[in-house]
Amino acid sequence: MKKIVSLMLCIALLCTMVALTGCSATTLKFGAGVYVSTPSTADATADKNGNGSVEVTIAAVTVDAGGKIASCALDTIQNKVEFTADGKGVAAAEFKTKRELGDSYNMVAYGKGQAMNGGDVTKEWYQQVDALEDVVVGKTLDEVKALVVDNYRGNDEVIAAGCTIGINDLILAIEKAYNNAAESDVTADATLKVTAYASQTNEDATADKDGKSEVETYVFAAAVDGEGKVVAATSDCVAVSFTFSAAGKSTLDTTKAIQSKRELGDNYGMVAHGGAAKEWYQQVDAFDAQCVGKTGAEIAGLMGSDGKGVESVQTAGCTIYVNGLVKAASKIG
Repeated sequence: MKKIVSLMLCIALLCTMVALTGCSATTLKFGAGVYVSTPSTADATADKNGNGSVEVTIAAVTVDAGGKIASCALDTIQNKVEFTADGKGVAAAEFKTKRELGDSYNMVAYGKGQAMNGGDVTKEWYQQVDALEDVVVGKTLDEVKALVVDNYRGNDEVIAAGCTIGINDLILAIEKAYNNAAESDVTADATLKVTAYASQTNEDATADKDGKSEVETYVFAAAVDGEGKVVAATSDCVAVSFTFSAAGKSTLDTTKAIQSKRELGDNYGMVAHGGAAKEWYQQVDAFDAQCVGKTGAEIAGLMGSDGKGVESVQTAGCTIYVNGLVKAASKIG
């Protein structure tokens, strides 16, 4: 009798363990990536300002145990600056991502007769990218890369889903995010979000020195739970300095690839040349860790009045100015 009771207890315990195991959510890898387009420039003339433009595309993905993308979030920010024929930088009003622009990005309004079949563009940028996000879910990286035709538009599957824009930069950002994906606490019920905040600084040209209009684009990629709290996060920054002469001629070398500060890693040189104890990416790792468990509104409170992080952020190892980081991250809502 005792053997039967013991056996029944063992079976009951085993069933309980199986049930508990079944109830625990499976975690996914989480990764983020940034792809920077080749900048374009134009010299100033007597009638028109010169300009420089660059697009920063942000991707976040989760990846399951089989190497397939479980979820994806995408956005792009197009930063354009101007400078005058006498070498003065022009302050931009504001930089917004294409998702933030929404319908005012005006693909539909200005897409009459611009569709591939000669018809009208009927969906805005964010709607087309929503379709691409859906298409990549369930695919491996190789399958995602195969969606690009002639290094530009999507294949028939992408087009049929409703995405007819060029997707090359978007796919390249996804590739970086996929390759950066690491073990995390993110589960399938989390929502991915990507945000960006860009700021501009200008220096006028002189006879002895080029002027510059520098744009720093801070990006934030996160997985958030049902309460809007961050489960996992990655911040990054892309700095592009559009240089020009006193005669309004662009002097930027557009053949040089632009890397984000994370991609530069130790080569960013905060330790070697700035005397800092930690490199930029290490300090931002500490900032990202402070964002976990917080909503966008709570992240906004991580910056002090001096532009640096509050005490908990600095104690964690992030002693740099966090203004751009906070303004990007707090956009998650």
